[in-house]
Amino acid sequence: MTQMISQTFDVKGGPQFGRDNVPKLRSELQALGLDGFLVPHEDEYDNEYLPDCNERLLWISGFSGSAGAAIVMKDRAAVFVDGRYTLQIRQQADGDIFDYRDLVEEGLSGWIESQAKSGEKIGYDARLHSPASLKRLKVSAHRAGVELVSVETNPIDTAWTDRPAAPMAQINPQPMEFAGEEHSSKRHRIGIAIERGAADAAVITAPPSIAWLFNIRGGDVSRAPLPLAAAIINKDGTATLFVEPKKLTDETRSHLGNEIAIRPESEFAAGLQEMQGKTVRVDASTASAWVYDQLNAGGATVQELEDPVMRPKATKNAAEVEGSRHAHIRDGAAITKFLHWLDTEAQSGEVDEIQAARKLEEIRMELPELRDLSFDTISGAQGNAAFAHYRVSKESNLMLVPGSLYLVDSGGQYPDGTTDITRTVPIGQPTAEMRTQFTRVLKGHIALSRVRFPVGTTGTQLDTLARLPLWEAGFDYDHGTGHGVGAFLSVHEGPQRISKAPSAVALEPGMIVSNEPGYYKEDGYGIRVENLQVVSPAKAIPGGERDMLGFETLTMAPIHKDLIDLHLLSPAELAWMDEYHAEVRNRILPLVEGEVADWLLKATEPLAGATP
Repeated sequence: MTQMISQTFDVKGGPQFGRDNVPKLRSELQALGLDGFLVPHEDEYDNEYLPDCNERLLWISGFSGSAGAAIVMKDRAAVFVDGRYTLQIRQQADGDIFDYRDLVEEGLSGWIESQAKSGEKIGYDARLHSPASLKRLKVSAHRAGVELVSVETNPIDTAWTDRPAAPMAQINPQPMEFAGEEHSSKRHRIGIAIERGAADAAVITAPPSIAWLFNIRGGDVSRAPLPLAAAIINKDGTATLFVEPKKLTDETRSHLGNEIAIRPESEFAAGLQEMQGKTVRVDASTASAWVYDQLNAGGATVQELEDPVMRPKATKNAAEVEGSRHAHIRDGAAITKFLHWLDTEAQSGEVDEIQAARKLEEIRMELPELRDLSFDTISGAQGNAAFAHYRVSKESNLMLVPGSLYLVDSGGQYPDGTTDITRTVPIGQPTAEMRTQFTRVLKGHIALSRVRFPVGTTGTQLDTLARLPLWEAGFDYDHGTGHGVGAFLSVHEGPQRISKAPSAVALEPGMIVSNEPGYYKEDGYGIRVENLQVVSPAKAIPGGERDMLGFETLTMAPIHKDLIDLHLLSPAELAWMDEYHAEVRNRILPLVEGEVADWLLKATEPLAGATP
């Protein structure tokens, strides 16, 4: 069971990291005879949110975002981020040390091909690269006449003399009432899939897959109840779990049972090399190139296929969906109390971003079921909210001043579900432009909530619906529209997503995704409306010929009516708003009282009869 850890708002990252640490790394590279080194954000477990000991990109560059990379050469360096972090990177990484580059359009492979010099030797840590990404890097290196060199010990780990210790959080069973399926059933189901794919076993390295497969939860990863471990599951459903023994309680050992062998994580390499003569399934997008190296060294045949746990985990069973409903109602009551506070006390102009984030955290912590936040709260006032994934610090902290917008994106981890919600709130009187842009974002959100779609439809095919009202006015946003969400697991989960990026993954019943279009005006304000929704069979459409799917909205909290320009909403959109607010009222009103209840009643009054 994870333990709630309060947020801190000290400055994390910044230009001084690169100034201090790039010379240290270059000294190590010189000793190794290398001209450069690749630094992905990913760690050995392909985590999104990393334990402190694995924050290598932050250590070398000062960049604290959740996606990025760097390359440090002996005479130059570059740091790569995607569209979410184009503003943040300029604040955190020293432009005199690093060139700012695009992670998606160019990335490390593109930089090597166009910027590396023939004859240079560039090191990499095979534990931090997937085989797919390493293959692309090697192709680019060959074209540039560059040699990529695998290092046994990461030179950053050597140079990082005050590196934090590895986490050792206790691992506990996930109760059946929330898991919905015994891990023995899961294992044998996955084993059948492995055998049908003509393999003998599969290597599982993604912490969320391990947590789901064995019905366990841990606390090694920030804001996610994940254990750091690895596993090999055989086609007969038996498995070996490679984990630090001190993490396991007697209850957890008993829970795992006799069909799961327990070995120290230090024996993972040996376990992989023992697969001689066997066909072993490995996911090239999550397992590291190092895993491939060990299997090949042991004489196994590697089969590249998707992690067999990923899709069963993504398609929630009835218990997981029901648990998520309860978690969102509980969380919605906390959010409603916070929104009431924003609409009353926080209108004074004397509240800042940190105070607001702490207030929301305090309200959530009143819930006995809360285990942790699902990510550090994005609490953005004024121009800070234009950073789509802004992280408030004591250095950046701004006031919630009249005439501005406040954007808050937050979530909680509960034993029965993971939540993620964004609301945008006016402080004082919003401008006509703010209301227009908010309503365009809202129209996109509603379109993605109301859509009905045939079986086989992907998130890419739906993404345009959320962007169209902005596109029609010449606007857009530089992040995905929706990500998958786990069941008391990671707040960002694959393989499902809703984005411009091509995806071949069809949306299936039980998949939970976010719906979060936005608009960001640099140095002005930010707007985002986010609910979580679960793919569900849709009601039959009269006269229709095919079975359709749709979305059930899980998130339960008011959307601020004062930001809506009613002239821009169609009758169908007005009806959706009223139906959603009626559901919020029914679910949340029994959980609040007094002034909050009175505010909720007003906040959820119908719009359909309002005067534009």
